[in-house]
Amino acid sequence: MTPATAAIPVGRSAAYEDWRPPVVGVALLMPIGADCLVVADLHGLLMLPVGDIRTGQSPQEAAERILTSRDGLPPLRRVVVDQVQMRRRKVITHVLAPTAMTCSVVEGLAYRDPRATLRVMPTVHFIGEVWPKIRLRVVVGLQALATGEPAFTEGGVVRAAVREEIGS
Repeated sequence: MTPATAAIPVGRSAAYEDWRPPVVGVALLMPIGADCLVVADLHGLLMLPVGDIRTGQSPQEAAERILTSRDGLPPLRRVVVDQVQMRRRKVITHVLAPTAMTCSVVEGLAYRDPRATLRVMPTVHFIGEVWPKIRLRVVVGLQALATGEPAFTEGGVVRAAVREEIGS
């Protein structure tokens, strides 16, 4: 081995580090009855209504900025906290759900993105159409609604939430 090649480091992968502040967002899981969800349809791209949480803002305040209503949003509670460590920052998504929704409440909602429309869609159809990460949030969120206990996912792995971890 020559001295020039000895100085070249062997290909190592850099450890995941948070070089930048985390990205924190909120998603709204809004079931209608036992078998439907409110979804945002952006020209065929189906998703939960989502948005960012600004500095100093609570997830509930961010939810009110995502969906506006003439009568106000029903009370929301956190059902899932989803964390994913990306290469240079962590992405944290709080999934909030109302206690009860009806179709008449949905008619009065307006989504923050005017390109998207809110639709009521069968849950099974929505789960079959969305990306796996969103599917995991929906299924875990529905389970958390049914059990009454919030859940915590990290990197696609579901764990029971610890109150200190989700900031309750």
